[in-house]
Amino acid sequence: MHPYLIVIIGILIVLGLIIFLRINAFIALISAALVVSFLAPGPIQEKVSRVAVAFGDSAGKIGLVIAFAAVIGEAMMLSGAADRIVHAFLRLLGAKRASLALMSSGFILSVPVFFDTVFYLLVPLARSLYRTTRKNYLLYVCAIAAGGAITHTLVPPTPGPLAMAANLNISVGLMMAVGLLVATPAALVAFLVAQWMDQNISIEKLPTFTDEESSDEAMAQRQQEISRVPLIEALLPVLLPVILISGDTVVGALIKEESPQQILVDIKQFTEVLGNPSLALLLSMVLSIVTWVRLKHPNAKVFTSAVENALLSGGLVILITAAGGAFGAMLKATDVAPTIQKAFGGTGATGLIALLLGFGLATVLKIAQGSSTTAMITVSGMMAAMELTKEKLGFNPVYLATSIGAGSLIGSWMNDSGFWIFSRMSGLSEAEALKTWTPLLVVLGLVSLATTILLSIVLPLNG
Repeated sequence: MHPYLIVIIGILIVLGLIIFLRINAFIALISAALVVSFLAPGPIQEKVSRVAVAFGDSAGKIGLVIAFAAVIGEAMMLSGAADRIVHAFLRLLGAKRASLALMSSGFILSVPVFFDTVFYLLVPLARSLYRTTRKNYLLYVCAIAAGGAITHTLVPPTPGPLAMAANLNISVGLMMAVGLLVATPAALVAFLVAQWMDQNISIEKLPTFTDEESSDEAMAQRQQEISRVPLIEALLPVLLPVILISGDTVVGALIKEESPQQILVDIKQFTEVLGNPSLALLLSMVLSIVTWVRLKHPNAKVFTSAVENALLSGGLVILITAAGGAFGAMLKATDVAPTIQKAFGGTGATGLIALLLGFGLATVLKIAQGSSTTAMITVSGMMAAMELTKEKLGFNPVYLATSIGAGSLIGSWMNDSGFWIFSRMSGLSEAEALKTWTPLLVVLGLVSLATTILLSIVLPLNG
């Protein structure tokens, strides 16, 4: 059977099971992987076992990191560390720039914490600010959405970017650095769009407040509790893995020079251990738990329950991510890569075609089934099957990952849980969410794609 036909069958199975039968993404992806494996070349006795092996390989790359990240997010929420970071931004930028502080908080917190959790955390602050200012409510909630959504789709250790790094064989440190580089201008442009929306789109039902919510005394008490967390202690679970992982990436890049200094070779022995994503996230998790226990003194029952809930949420993400990796590996087994290389080789535009293809596929899949994470996992697996190296692309595959992440932002509507989180938590109607949240994510996606293309030209990272 022709590789293209097998790939199309695999994609249709994923979409059909998720969209029409409402099957969980894990079951849909692993079922598609099995069908593709049976249709692809290879000994019949290995058709099932190679899916299981690919699933295990993918889980081994990302399982620990996602589990640790889930616990970090939960501990930061419960200890007040996440609140402390938000209020530090508010104090730094001032009341007049509160919307920028909210966006910055969402931008930072969505690196270790899932988007929905970040939005739950920050929306009460948007309501509180609106209680004080009686204006800019839409700007506040859109700023939170812009900051949280962009790093959720571009910066590890959130599951989508982490899966893309694993599927495309990109170091997590490089994915972090380039993801932040692409995310920053996208967030700033989306912030300007949010300001325009706030001035030009009317909201029918603005928040109302109970006596308790309006109490200055209650707000002062909450502020006093938050101030108990030292800022550096609150930031460490976010900063430590970034420093350790990126540090190893930098040292590794320096060693690739023709005559590396011996001191760099010696340092690499340590950075390679400390910069391992699993160890870096483990250390970060320990720090976040220590802060939580030190400040809140949870009893054994509360502690166990909170950690188990975090791991349960992370466990489903691990299953979906590993299933996506197995699906990608089975697509690779169809020998689709040589077929595509024959079609596009020698055009001189393989790199740009790949970026636009990754972006387009992710967009279609996001619109069809609603999950950015599923779109990133599935499309990065498909693109990995094409075996697009630095030499073939003309730039580092990390830009392929950011183009896929950009596409996974576009087309959020009623089938996306993020759409409902934004709508219900902010109090906007479905029509108002379609006029604000949906176009805001389109802006994030298009600016991210444009930045990706520009960086792939001026900073190809293919040395």
